[in-house]
Amino acid sequence: MAKLSARERASLPDRAFAYIDSDGRRRLPINDEAHVRNALGRFERIRFEDDAAREKARRRLLIAAKKYGIVPVGFITGQLRSERSDRSPDFSTLPTGAVTFLLTDIEGSTLLLARLGEGYAPLLKDVRGIIRNAVRRCGGHKVDAHGDEYFSVFEHAAPAIETAVDIQRSLRERVWPGDVDLRVRAGIHSGRPTLTDTGYVGLSVHTVARLCSVAHGGQIVVSGKTKASLTDSMPNGIRLRSLGRRPLAGLSQTEALFQVHAKGLLTGFPPLRTG
Repeated sequence: MAKLSARERASLPDRAFAYIDSDGRRRLPINDEAHVRNALGRFERIRFEDDAAREKARRRLLIAAKKYGIVPVGFITGQLRSERSDRSPDFSTLPTGAVTFLLTDIEGSTLLLARLGEGYAPLLKDVRGIIRNAVRRCGGHKVDAHGDEYFSVFEHAAPAIETAVDIQRSLRERVWPGDVDLRVRAGIHSGRPTLTDTGYVGLSVHTVARLCSVAHGGQIVVSGKTKASLTDSMPNGIRLRSLGRRPLAGLSQTEALFQVHAKGLLTGFPPLRTG
């Protein structure tokens, strides 16, 4: 396949591309059979802005494949495999031993649901898409997603923190339906849970849930054990500010807590919630 020159690419109309992002950048050219085949192979490597953009690009690509008589069996199989993975992760593939958990939750979801009505479902889908993509980009794994929560696991602490920062930045950049102020709170904790055929079991699972519950929307709260497990340096531009030792509901010992600070994140929050 001959690579498009800058001049040739610029001369193509928008309909010759499967994906155009919000900044007008045109990706995945589908102007001829060779480029359609190439786009089918590269689709999973593209970082889409949200699930809606991904689905639109997928439909355009399949229409182009049909136009050129291409039967994209491998592409469709890969899509089905990805969807199955999102719905029901294979727990046997999740990391064991020392891991770091990230739990996110939408703040005030009941009020948002009452305000948006039927519009809440697509909003929730978009939020989950942003979180899922951030987790994947940083090498994490989905453990579970139900209601407004998204539970993920990482082999190391730094990528979990980087993911949480990425999520918060992406959410703040979006304009949400009805101009709602959508905020997600996040808790991060490290430990050595037991992995069973139904997921993780252990005190560290309960601890990350408590950390998420005491955080405010837009805030990322990290445990002292996660801070201690940062064998590598913190991701560039990210630092931790001590919030002191706090009791957490259901846990016998207080936990040293820290707030993540990074460019583009909110910093001023009320005292931590009781939870």
